[in-house]
Amino acid sequence: MAKPRESALKGELKNDLKQSLDHGSKPKADHALEEPCEDCDSLDVSFERHLRYDLSREQSQSGELFNAMARSVKEQMFDLWRKTRLADSQYETKKVSYLSLEFLLGRTLGNALLNLDLTEQCKQALKPHAVSLEELESHEHDAGLGNGGLGRLAACFLDSCASIDLAVTGYGIRYQYGMFVQKMDNGYQVEGPDLWLRDGNPWEVRMVNRIVSVPFFGSTKSYIDKDGKRNFVWQGTQDVLAVPYDMPIAGYRNGRVNTLRLWRAEASDDFDLTEFNEGDYTEAVARKNLAEQITMVLYPNDSSENGKELRLRQQFFLSSASLQDVLNQYTAKHGKDFSQFSSKHVFQLNDTHPSIAIPELMRLLLDVHGLDWDKAWDITRSVMAYTNHTLLPEALERWPVRMLQHMLPRILDIIYEINGRYLERVAHRWPGDANKLRVMSIIEEGDEPQVRMAYLAIVGSFSVNGVAALHSQLLTSTLFNDFYQMWPQLFNNKTNGVSPRRWLMHANPDLSTLITKAIGTSWQRDLT
Repeated sequence: MAKPRESALKGELKNDLKQSLDHGSKPKADHALEEPCEDCDSLDVSFERHLRYDLSREQSQSGELFNAMARSVKEQMFDLWRKTRLADSQYETKKVSYLSLEFLLGRTLGNALLNLDLTEQCKQALKPHAVSLEELESHEHDAGLGNGGLGRLAACFLDSCASIDLAVTGYGIRYQYGMFVQKMDNGYQVEGPDLWLRDGNPWEVRMVNRIVSVPFFGSTKSYIDKDGKRNFVWQGTQDVLAVPYDMPIAGYRNGRVNTLRLWRAEASDDFDLTEFNEGDYTEAVARKNLAEQITMVLYPNDSSENGKELRLRQQFFLSSASLQDVLNQYTAKHGKDFSQFSSKHVFQLNDTHPSIAIPELMRLLLDVHGLDWDKAWDITRSVMAYTNHTLLPEALERWPVRMLQHMLPRILDIIYEINGRYLERVAHRWPGDANKLRVMSIIEEGDEPQVRMAYLAIVGSFSVNGVAALHSQLLTSTLFNDFYQMWPQLFNNKTNGVSPRRWLMHANPDLSTLITKAIGTSWQRDLT
Protein backbone atom coordinates (compact mmCIF):
# COMPACT_ATOMS: atom_id res chain seq x y z
CA MET A 1 0.00 0.00 0.00
CA ALA A 2 1.25 3.46 -0.87
CA LYS A 3 2.33 5.96 1.74
CA PRO A 4 -0.33 8.15 3.42
CA ARG A 5 -1.41 10.92 1.05
CA GLU A 6 -4.92 12.05 1.87
CA SER A 7 -4.19 15.55 0.61
CA ALA A 8 -3.41 14.03 -2.78
CA LEU A 9 -6.62 12.02 -2.59
CA LYS A 10 -8.47 15.25 -1.93
CA GLY A 11 -6.91 16.91 -4.97
CA GLU A 12 -7.49 13.92 -7.20
CA LEU A 13 -11.11 13.43 -6.18
CA LYS A 14 -12.00 17.07 -6.51
CA ASN A 15 -9.98 17.88 -9.63
CA ASP A 16 -9.12 14.84 -11.77
CA LEU A 17 -12.63 13.41 -11.42
CA LYS A 18 -14.37 16.77 -11.23
CA GLN A 19 -17.04 15.67 -13.67
CA SER A 20 -18.05 12.83 -11.37
CA LEU A 21 -17.52 14.33 -7.92
CA ASP A 22 -18.52 17.95 -8.44
CA HIS A 23 -20.98 17.63 -5.61
CA GLY A 24 -22.03 21.26 -5.27
CA SER A 25 -22.77 21.03 -1.56
CA LYS A 26 -22.80 24.03 0.67
CA PRO A 27 -19.30 24.23 2.21
CA LYS A 28 -18.81 24.24 5.95
CA ALA A 29 -16.81 27.25 7.09
CA ASP A 30 -13.28 26.19 8.02
CA HIS A 31 -14.56 22.70 8.79
CA ALA A 32 -15.66 24.01 12.18
CA LEU A 33 -16.28 21.27 14.70
CA GLU A 34 -19.97 20.91 15.40
CA GLU A 35 -21.16 19.47 18.67
CA PRO A 36 -21.74 15.74 18.09
CA CYS A 37 -25.23 15.96 19.60
CA GLU A 38 -27.20 19.06 20.51
CA ASP A 39 -30.22 17.49 22.17
CA CYS A 40 -28.99 14.12 23.50
CA ASP A 41 -27.26 13.43 26.80
CA SER A 42 -23.55 14.00 27.24
CA LEU A 43 -21.32 11.01 26.62
CA ASP A 44 -20.87 10.12 30.30
CA VAL A 45 -24.60 10.43 31.07
CA SER A 46 -25.51 8.38 28.00
CA PHE A 47 -22.92 5.76 28.97
CA GLU A 48 -24.32 5.34 32.49
CA ARG A 49 -27.86 5.18 31.11
CA HIS A 50 -26.97 2.38 28.71
CA LEU A 51 -25.21 0.49 31.49
CA ARG A 52 -28.18 0.81 33.80
CA TYR A 53 -31.09 0.18 31.48
CA ASP A 54 -29.64 -1.93 28.64
CA LEU A 55 -27.60 -4.28 30.83
CA SER A 56 -29.45 -3.98 34.17
CA ARG A 57 -26.46 -5.05 36.25
CA GLU A 58 -24.83 -3.46 39.26
CA GLN A 59 -21.37 -4.61 38.15
CA SER A 60 -20.44 -4.85 34.47
CA GLN A 61 -17.70 -6.76 32.71
CA SER A 62 -15.39 -5.00 30.25
CA GLY A 63 -17.23 -6.41 27.24
CA GLU A 64 -20.50 -4.99 28.53
CA LEU A 65 -18.81 -1.66 29.21
CA PHE A 66 -17.66 -1.63 25.58
CA ASN A 67 -21.18 -2.23 24.26
CA ALA A 68 -22.57 0.56 26.43
CA MET A 69 -19.85 2.97 25.29
CA ALA A 70 -20.27 2.06 21.62
CA ARG A 71 -24.01 2.68 21.82
CA SER A 72 -23.35 5.98 23.56
CA VAL A 73 -20.88 7.14 20.89
CA LYS A 74 -23.30 6.11 18.13
CA GLU A 75 -25.98 8.13 19.91
CA GLN A 76 -23.70 11.17 19.78
CA MET A 77 -23.56 10.81 15.98
CA PHE A 78 -27.30 10.56 15.34
CA ASP A 79 -27.97 14.30 15.04
CA LEU A 80 -25.01 14.87 12.71
CA TRP A 81 -26.00 11.80 10.70
CA ARG A 82 -29.52 13.14 10.20
CA LYS A 83 -28.26 16.67 9.40
CA THR A 84 -25.85 15.27 6.82
CA ARG A 85 -28.63 13.48 4.96
CA LEU A 86 -30.92 16.53 5.10
CA ALA A 87 -28.19 18.90 3.90
CA ASP A 88 -27.20 16.64 1.01
CA SER A 89 -30.84 16.46 -0.05
CA GLN A 90 -31.51 20.17 0.40
CA TYR A 91 -28.47 21.36 -1.54
CA GLU A 92 -28.93 18.74 -4.30
CA THR A 93 -25.52 17.29 -3.49
CA LYS A 94 -24.17 14.87 -6.08
CA LYS A 95 -24.04 11.49 -4.41
CA VAL A 96 -21.28 8.95 -4.85
CA SER A 97 -22.16 5.28 -4.30
CA TYR A 98 -19.07 3.19 -3.57
CA LEU A 99 -19.73 -0.48 -4.33
CA SER A 100 -17.28 -2.91 -2.77
CA LEU A 101 -17.41 -6.53 -1.64
CA GLU A 102 -14.95 -5.65 1.13
CA PHE A 103 -14.71 -2.98 3.83
CA LEU A 104 -11.92 -3.79 6.28
CA LEU A 105 -13.04 -1.34 8.95
CA GLY A 106 -11.11 -2.80 11.85
CA ARG A 107 -12.33 -1.62 15.25
CA THR A 108 -14.61 1.39 15.14
CA LEU A 109 -14.61 2.82 18.66
CA GLY A 110 -11.20 4.50 18.76
CA ASN A 111 -11.55 5.99 15.27
CA ALA A 112 -15.03 7.33 16.03
CA LEU A 113 -13.87 8.90 19.29
CA LEU A 114 -10.95 10.54 17.52
CA ASN A 115 -13.01 11.93 14.64
CA LEU A 116 -15.72 13.23 17.00
CA ASP A 117 -13.15 14.65 19.46
CA LEU A 118 -14.60 12.56 22.29
CA THR A 119 -11.51 10.61 23.38
CA GLU A 120 -10.91 12.56 26.59
CA GLN A 121 -14.62 12.53 27.48
CA CYS A 122 -14.60 8.77 27.04
CA LYS A 123 -11.60 8.35 29.33
CA GLN A 124 -13.27 10.44 31.99
CA ALA A 125 -16.50 8.44 31.73
CA LEU A 126 -14.54 5.21 32.25
CA LYS A 127 -12.67 6.31 35.36
CA PRO A 128 -15.41 5.33 37.85
CA HIS A 129 -15.32 1.83 36.37
CA ALA A 130 -11.54 1.45 36.72
CA VAL A 131 -11.05 0.44 33.08
CA SER A 132 -8.80 2.04 30.49
CA LEU A 133 -9.84 2.99 26.97
CA GLU A 134 -7.22 0.58 25.59
CA GLU A 135 -8.74 -2.30 27.54
CA LEU A 136 -12.22 -1.31 26.41
CA GLU A 137 -11.14 -1.22 22.75
CA SER A 138 -9.72 -4.74 23.02
CA HIS A 139 -13.23 -6.13 23.54
CA GLU A 140 -14.47 -4.92 20.15
CA HIS A 141 -14.55 -7.57 17.42
CA ASP A 142 -12.92 -6.61 14.13
CA ALA A 143 -15.76 -6.30 11.64
CA GLY A 144 -15.54 -9.37 9.39
CA LEU A 145 -16.27 -7.40 6.25
CA GLY A 146 -12.94 -7.58 4.44
CA ASN A 147 -9.74 -9.50 3.92
CA GLY A 148 -6.77 -7.36 2.90
CA GLY A 149 -5.63 -4.31 0.99
CA LEU A 150 -8.77 -3.96 -1.11
CA GLY A 151 -10.98 -3.78 1.96
CA ARG A 152 -8.62 -1.53 3.90
CA LEU A 153 -8.47 0.90 0.94
CA ALA A 154 -12.28 0.94 0.86
CA ALA A 155 -12.47 1.72 4.58
CA CYS A 156 -9.88 4.50 4.33
CA PHE A 157 -11.68 5.85 1.27
CA LEU A 158 -14.92 6.23 3.23
CA ASP A 159 -13.12 7.86 6.15
CA SER A 160 -11.26 10.29 3.91
CA CYS A 161 -14.30 11.20 1.82
CA ALA A 162 -16.27 12.05 4.95
CA SER A 163 -13.31 14.08 6.24
CA ILE A 164 -13.10 16.18 3.05
CA ASP A 165 -16.88 16.68 3.02
CA LEU A 166 -17.87 14.48 0.08
CA ALA A 167 -21.31 12.87 -0.02
CA VAL A 168 -20.29 9.22 -0.34
CA THR A 169 -22.32 6.16 0.63
CA GLY A 170 -20.54 2.83 0.88
CA TYR A 171 -22.47 -0.25 -0.20
CA GLY A 172 -21.35 -3.71 0.89
CA ILE A 173 -22.49 -7.06 2.26
CA ARG A 174 -23.15 -7.79 5.93
CA TYR A 175 -21.29 -11.10 6.12
CA GLN A 176 -22.20 -13.25 9.10
CA TYR A 177 -18.75 -14.88 9.06
CA GLY A 178 -15.49 -13.18 8.13
CA MET A 179 -12.56 -14.99 6.54
CA PHE A 180 -11.33 -16.89 9.62
CA VAL A 181 -9.76 -16.44 13.03
CA GLN A 182 -6.30 -17.79 13.76
CA LYS A 183 -5.38 -19.62 16.97
CA MET A 184 -2.43 -21.64 18.23
CA ASP A 185 -3.22 -25.25 19.16
CA ASN A 186 -0.38 -27.33 20.61
CA GLY A 187 2.17 -25.24 18.72
CA TYR A 188 0.29 -25.27 15.41
CA GLN A 189 -1.61 -22.45 13.76
CA VAL A 190 -5.22 -23.40 13.05
CA GLU A 191 -8.05 -21.46 11.46
CA GLY A 192 -11.62 -21.36 12.69
CA PRO A 193 -14.81 -19.54 11.68
CA ASP A 194 -14.91 -15.81 12.39
CA LEU A 195 -18.37 -15.29 13.87
CA TRP A 196 -17.83 -11.58 14.45
CA LEU A 197 -21.57 -10.92 14.93
CA ARG A 198 -21.94 -13.38 17.81
CA ASP A 199 -22.42 -10.54 20.31
CA GLY A 200 -24.16 -8.24 17.84
CA ASN A 201 -22.84 -5.07 16.20
CA PRO A 202 -23.57 -2.00 18.33
CA TRP A 203 -22.77 0.39 15.47
CA GLU A 204 -25.46 -0.75 13.04
CA VAL A 205 -29.07 0.31 12.51
CA ARG A 206 -31.47 -2.03 10.70
CA MET A 207 -33.37 0.01 8.07
CA VAL A 208 -36.60 -1.91 7.54
CA ASN A 209 -38.09 0.84 5.35
CA ARG A 210 -35.35 0.33 2.72
CA ILE A 211 -35.74 -3.42 2.05
CA VAL A 212 -35.63 -4.38 -1.64
CA SER A 213 -36.06 -7.67 -3.51
CA VAL A 214 -33.33 -9.20 -5.71
CA PRO A 215 -34.33 -11.73 -8.45
CA PHE A 216 -32.49 -14.93 -9.40
CA PHE A 217 -33.06 -17.78 -11.87
CA GLY A 218 -36.30 -17.89 -13.90
CA SER A 219 -36.48 -17.01 -17.61
CA THR A 220 -37.10 -14.05 -19.88
CA LYS A 221 -39.81 -13.40 -22.41
CA SER A 222 -40.47 -10.49 -24.74
CA TYR A 223 -43.62 -8.93 -26.14
CA ILE A 224 -44.63 -5.99 -28.31
CA ASP A 225 -46.80 -3.39 -26.61
CA LYS A 226 -49.54 -1.31 -28.21
CA ASP A 227 -47.00 1.36 -29.20
CA GLY A 228 -44.92 -1.17 -31.11
CA LYS A 229 -42.13 -1.20 -28.51
CA ARG A 230 -40.51 -4.50 -27.57
CA ASN A 231 -40.50 -5.13 -23.82
CA PHE A 232 -38.82 -7.80 -21.74
CA VAL A 233 -40.04 -9.57 -18.62
CA TRP A 234 -37.88 -11.57 -16.22
CA GLN A 235 -40.38 -14.15 -14.99
CA GLY A 236 -40.48 -17.12 -12.63
CA THR A 237 -37.72 -15.72 -10.45
CA GLN A 238 -36.68 -16.79 -6.97
CA ASP A 239 -36.54 -13.51 -5.09
CA VAL A 240 -34.35 -12.78 -2.10
CA LEU A 241 -34.93 -9.89 0.28
CA ALA A 242 -32.02 -7.48 0.76
CA VAL A 243 -32.25 -5.95 4.23
CA PRO A 244 -29.99 -2.93 4.85
CA TYR A 245 -27.99 -2.30 8.01
CA ASP A 246 -26.48 1.19 8.23
CA MET A 247 -23.25 2.14 9.99
CA PRO A 248 -22.21 5.78 10.52
CA ILE A 249 -18.88 7.00 9.06
CA ALA A 250 -17.88 10.22 10.80
CA GLY A 251 -15.65 12.78 9.13
CA TYR A 252 -12.77 14.28 11.04
CA ARG A 253 -14.35 16.98 13.21
CA ASN A 254 -16.31 18.60 10.38
CA GLY A 255 -19.91 17.69 11.16
CA ARG A 256 -20.35 15.20 8.31
CA VAL A 257 -21.46 11.63 9.02
CA ASN A 258 -21.73 9.48 5.90
CA THR A 259 -23.24 6.00 5.70
CA LEU A 260 -21.97 2.49 5.07
CA ARG A 261 -25.01 0.44 4.03
CA LEU A 262 -24.54 -3.31 4.36
CA TRP A 263 -27.03 -5.78 2.87
CA ARG A 264 -28.19 -8.97 4.56
CA ALA A 265 -29.98 -11.65 2.52
CA GLU A 266 -33.25 -12.99 3.89
CA ALA A 267 -35.88 -15.27 2.39
CA SER A 268 -39.06 -13.64 1.13
CA ASP A 269 -40.99 -16.42 2.96
CA ASP A 270 -39.42 -17.98 6.04
CA PHE A 271 -40.65 -21.51 5.27
CA ASP A 272 -43.51 -23.51 3.80
CA LEU A 273 -45.88 -23.96 6.75
CA THR A 274 -47.81 -26.78 5.06
CA GLU A 275 -44.64 -28.83 4.47
CA PHE A 276 -43.51 -28.10 8.01
CA ASN A 277 -46.79 -29.29 9.51
CA GLU A 278 -46.60 -32.44 7.39
CA GLY A 279 -43.21 -33.25 8.91
CA ASP A 280 -40.98 -32.31 5.94
CA TYR A 281 -38.84 -29.95 8.02
CA THR A 282 -35.82 -29.91 5.71
CA GLU A 283 -37.73 -28.91 2.58
CA ALA A 284 -39.81 -26.41 4.55
CA VAL A 285 -36.77 -24.26 5.36
CA ALA A 286 -34.70 -25.02 2.23
CA ARG A 287 -35.48 -21.74 0.47
CA LYS A 288 -34.78 -19.74 3.61
CA ASN A 289 -31.37 -21.42 3.98
CA LEU A 290 -30.57 -20.93 0.28
CA ALA A 291 -31.30 -17.21 0.55
CA GLU A 292 -29.31 -16.67 3.72
CA GLN A 293 -26.26 -18.45 2.27
CA ILE A 294 -25.64 -15.40 0.10
CA THR A 295 -24.43 -13.27 3.00
CA MET A 296 -23.16 -16.08 5.21
CA VAL A 297 -19.40 -16.05 4.44
CA LEU A 298 -16.91 -13.54 3.08
CA TYR A 299 -15.32 -15.04 -0.06
CA PRO A 300 -16.68 -18.59 -0.21
CA ASN A 301 -14.31 -21.19 -1.66
CA ASP A 302 -14.84 -20.90 -5.42
CA SER A 303 -12.89 -24.02 -6.40
CA SER A 304 -16.20 -25.86 -6.76
CA GLU A 305 -19.17 -25.12 -8.99
CA ASN A 306 -21.34 -24.34 -5.97
CA GLY A 307 -18.70 -21.95 -4.65
CA LYS A 308 -18.54 -20.10 -7.98
CA GLU A 309 -22.32 -19.80 -8.07
CA LEU A 310 -22.37 -18.38 -4.55
CA ARG A 311 -19.72 -15.78 -5.44
CA LEU A 312 -21.75 -14.70 -8.46
CA ARG A 313 -24.91 -14.52 -6.36
CA GLN A 314 -23.11 -12.33 -3.82
CA GLN A 315 -21.93 -9.94 -6.50
CA PHE A 316 -25.32 -9.60 -8.15
CA PHE A 317 -27.07 -9.35 -4.78
CA LEU A 318 -24.83 -6.43 -3.73
CA SER A 319 -25.11 -4.67 -7.09
CA SER A 320 -28.86 -5.05 -7.57
CA ALA A 321 -29.80 -4.09 -4.02
CA SER A 322 -27.56 -1.02 -4.07
CA LEU A 323 -28.79 0.19 -7.46
CA GLN A 324 -32.42 -0.32 -6.49
CA ASP A 325 -31.82 1.64 -3.30
CA VAL A 326 -30.38 4.61 -5.21
CA LEU A 327 -33.08 4.51 -7.88
CA ASN A 328 -35.83 4.31 -5.26
CA GLN A 329 -34.50 7.43 -3.55
CA TYR A 330 -34.22 9.25 -6.87
CA THR A 331 -37.69 8.36 -8.18
CA ALA A 332 -39.28 9.27 -4.84
CA LYS A 333 -38.16 12.82 -5.57
CA HIS A 334 -38.08 13.03 -9.37
CA GLY A 335 -40.56 10.41 -10.50
CA LYS A 336 -39.90 8.92 -13.94
CA ASP A 337 -37.86 11.90 -15.13
CA PHE A 338 -34.30 10.55 -15.43
CA SER A 339 -32.91 13.61 -17.21
CA GLN A 340 -31.08 14.67 -14.04
CA PHE A 341 -29.96 11.26 -12.82
CA SER A 342 -26.42 11.33 -14.22
CA SER A 343 -25.84 14.83 -12.83
CA LYS A 344 -26.81 13.72 -9.34
CA HIS A 345 -25.26 10.24 -9.08
CA VAL A 346 -22.05 8.35 -9.74
CA PHE A 347 -21.15 4.73 -8.90
CA GLN A 348 -17.57 3.75 -8.15
CA LEU A 349 -16.94 0.04 -8.72
CA ASN A 350 -14.17 -1.11 -6.37
CA ASP A 351 -12.45 -3.77 -8.52
CA THR A 352 -14.19 -6.14 -10.92
CA HIS A 353 -16.52 -7.75 -8.34
CA PRO A 354 -19.43 -5.30 -8.67
CA SER A 355 -19.07 -4.83 -12.46
CA ILE A 356 -22.33 -6.74 -12.95
CA ALA A 357 -23.92 -3.50 -11.76
CA ILE A 358 -23.57 -2.21 -15.33
CA PRO A 359 -26.05 -4.61 -17.00
CA GLU A 360 -28.21 -4.55 -13.86
CA LEU A 361 -28.59 -0.76 -14.07
CA MET A 362 -29.53 -1.22 -17.72
CA ARG A 363 -32.15 -3.81 -16.72
CA LEU A 364 -33.67 -1.54 -14.10
CA LEU A 365 -33.80 1.45 -16.46
CA LEU A 366 -35.17 -0.61 -19.37
CA ASP A 367 -37.54 -3.10 -17.76
CA VAL A 368 -38.63 -1.35 -14.58
CA HIS A 369 -38.54 2.33 -15.49
CA GLY A 370 -39.35 2.08 -19.20
CA LEU A 371 -36.43 3.92 -20.81
CA ASP A 372 -35.31 3.03 -24.31
CA TRP A 373 -31.90 1.47 -24.90
CA ASP A 374 -30.02 4.59 -26.02
CA LYS A 375 -31.18 6.71 -23.07
CA ALA A 376 -30.48 3.92 -20.60
CA TRP A 377 -26.99 3.33 -22.02
CA ASP A 378 -26.14 7.05 -22.02
CA ILE A 379 -27.09 7.22 -18.34
CA THR A 380 -25.27 4.00 -17.43
CA ARG A 381 -22.03 4.95 -19.15
CA SER A 382 -22.07 8.42 -17.61
CA VAL A 383 -22.47 7.24 -13.99
CA MET A 384 -20.25 4.13 -13.76
CA ALA A 385 -16.54 4.35 -12.87
CA TYR A 386 -14.21 1.38 -12.46
CA THR A 387 -11.17 0.95 -10.20
CA ASN A 388 -8.83 -1.85 -11.28
CA HIS A 389 -6.61 -3.39 -8.58
CA THR A 390 -4.64 -6.07 -10.37
CA LEU A 391 -2.63 -6.74 -13.52
CA LEU A 392 -2.89 -10.51 -13.28
CA PRO A 393 -5.22 -11.83 -15.99
CA GLU A 394 -6.11 -14.88 -13.90
CA ALA A 395 -7.36 -12.55 -11.13
CA LEU A 396 -9.75 -10.73 -13.47
CA GLU A 397 -13.08 -12.42 -13.04
CA ARG A 398 -14.75 -14.38 -15.80
CA TRP A 399 -18.10 -16.12 -15.46
CA PRO A 400 -19.30 -19.05 -17.59
CA VAL A 401 -22.07 -18.05 -19.98
CA ARG A 402 -24.06 -21.14 -18.95
CA MET A 403 -23.95 -20.05 -15.29
CA LEU A 404 -25.29 -16.61 -16.12
CA GLN A 405 -27.92 -18.14 -18.39
CA HIS A 406 -29.14 -20.31 -15.51
CA MET A 407 -28.90 -17.80 -12.67
CA LEU A 408 -29.31 -14.38 -14.33
CA PRO A 409 -30.89 -14.91 -17.77
CA ARG A 410 -32.05 -11.33 -18.28
CA ILE A 411 -28.63 -9.99 -17.31
CA LEU A 412 -26.99 -12.25 -19.92
CA ASP A 413 -29.40 -10.95 -22.58
CA ILE A 414 -28.31 -7.40 -21.81
CA ILE A 415 -24.60 -8.31 -21.78
CA TYR A 416 -24.94 -9.82 -25.26
CA GLU A 417 -26.68 -6.66 -26.49
CA ILE A 418 -23.99 -4.44 -24.95
CA ASN A 419 -21.28 -6.58 -26.54
CA GLY A 420 -22.91 -6.56 -29.98
CA ARG A 421 -23.25 -2.78 -30.09
CA TYR A 422 -19.76 -2.26 -28.68
CA LEU A 423 -18.14 -4.63 -31.22
CA GLU A 424 -19.68 -2.55 -33.99
CA ARG A 425 -17.56 0.34 -32.73
CA VAL A 426 -14.49 -1.89 -32.55
CA ALA A 427 -15.08 -2.98 -36.15
CA HIS A 428 -15.37 0.66 -37.20
CA ARG A 429 -12.11 1.52 -35.40
CA TRP A 430 -10.22 -1.48 -36.85
CA PRO A 431 -12.06 -2.44 -40.07
CA GLY A 432 -11.48 -5.97 -41.30
CA ASP A 433 -9.53 -7.04 -38.20
CA ALA A 434 -11.35 -10.17 -37.02
CA ASN A 435 -8.68 -10.92 -34.43
CA LYS A 436 -9.24 -7.53 -32.79
CA LEU A 437 -12.93 -8.36 -32.45
CA ARG A 438 -12.05 -11.68 -30.85
CA VAL A 439 -9.55 -10.37 -28.29
CA MET A 440 -11.64 -7.32 -27.33
CA SER A 441 -15.01 -9.05 -27.09
CA ILE A 442 -16.70 -9.11 -23.69
CA ILE A 443 -17.59 -12.73 -24.49
CA GLU A 444 -14.56 -15.01 -24.63
CA GLU A 445 -15.36 -17.82 -27.05
CA GLY A 446 -14.14 -21.39 -26.64
CA ASP A 447 -15.26 -24.76 -25.36
CA GLU A 448 -16.67 -22.95 -22.32
CA PRO A 449 -17.67 -19.38 -23.31
CA GLN A 450 -16.94 -16.87 -20.57
CA VAL A 451 -18.00 -13.30 -19.79
CA ARG A 452 -14.94 -11.11 -19.20
CA MET A 453 -16.13 -8.88 -16.37
CA ALA A 454 -13.19 -6.47 -16.53
CA TYR A 455 -13.95 -5.80 -20.19
CA LEU A 456 -17.59 -5.21 -19.30
CA ALA A 457 -16.49 -2.75 -16.60
CA ILE A 458 -14.38 -0.77 -19.09
CA VAL A 459 -17.01 -0.71 -21.83
CA GLY A 460 -19.70 0.47 -19.40
CA SER A 461 -17.72 3.16 -17.53
CA PHE A 462 -16.69 6.76 -18.14
CA SER A 463 -13.55 6.40 -15.99
CA VAL A 464 -11.05 3.58 -15.42
CA ASN A 465 -8.30 4.06 -12.87
CA GLY A 466 -5.37 2.12 -11.49
CA VAL A 467 -4.24 2.48 -7.89
CA ALA A 468 -0.61 3.53 -8.33
CA ALA A 469 1.19 5.47 -11.06
CA LEU A 470 3.17 2.45 -12.30
CA HIS A 471 0.11 0.22 -12.12
CA SER A 472 -1.96 2.66 -14.19
CA GLN A 473 0.85 2.97 -16.73
CA LEU A 474 1.05 -0.81 -17.10
CA LEU A 475 -2.72 -1.07 -17.49
CA THR A 476 -2.65 1.19 -20.53
CA SER A 477 0.55 -0.21 -22.03
CA THR A 478 -0.15 -3.92 -21.55
CA LEU A 479 -3.34 -5.42 -20.12
CA PHE A 480 -5.87 -2.92 -21.50
CA ASN A 481 -3.82 -1.44 -24.30
CA ASP A 482 -6.47 -2.14 -26.96
CA PHE A 483 -9.06 -0.29 -24.91
CA TYR A 484 -6.61 2.54 -24.28
CA GLN A 485 -6.07 2.92 -28.00
CA MET A 486 -9.81 3.12 -28.52
CA TRP A 487 -10.71 5.34 -25.54
CA PRO A 488 -7.56 6.97 -24.10
CA GLN A 489 -9.67 9.57 -22.27
CA LEU A 490 -11.14 6.88 -20.00
CA PHE A 491 -7.92 5.99 -18.21
CA ASN A 492 -6.45 7.81 -15.22
CA ASN A 493 -4.63 7.14 -11.96
CA LYS A 494 -5.70 7.39 -8.33
CA THR A 495 -2.91 6.38 -5.96
CA ASN A 496 -4.02 4.36 -2.94
CA GLY A 497 -4.11 6.52 0.16
CA VAL A 498 -4.64 5.82 3.84
CA SER A 499 -6.12 7.98 6.57
CA PRO A 500 -3.53 9.87 8.66
CA ARG A 501 -5.93 9.78 11.60
CA ARG A 502 -6.15 6.00 11.54
CA TRP A 503 -2.49 5.33 10.86
CA LEU A 504 -0.79 8.06 12.85
CA MET A 505 -3.05 9.94 15.27
CA HIS A 506 -4.78 6.79 16.53
CA ALA A 507 -1.95 4.29 16.14
CA ASN A 508 0.74 6.53 17.61
CA PRO A 509 -0.78 9.37 19.66
CA ASP A 510 2.53 10.30 21.33
CA LEU A 511 4.22 10.90 17.96
CA SER A 512 1.13 12.80 16.80
CA THR A 513 1.32 15.06 19.84
CA LEU A 514 5.01 15.72 19.17
CA ILE A 515 4.33 16.65 15.53
CA THR A 516 1.50 18.97 16.57
CA LYS A 517 3.75 20.71 19.10
CA ALA A 518 6.33 21.26 16.39
CA ILE A 519 4.20 22.38 13.40
CA GLY A 520 0.61 22.84 14.58
CA THR A 521 -2.55 20.91 13.75
CA SER A 522 -3.01 21.58 10.02
CA TRP A 523 -1.18 18.36 9.07
CA GLN A 524 -4.12 16.37 10.44
CA ARG A 525 -6.15 17.36 7.36
CA ASP A 526 -3.36 18.10 4.88
CA LEU A 527 -0.55 15.56 5.24
CA THR A 528 1.78 17.33 2.79
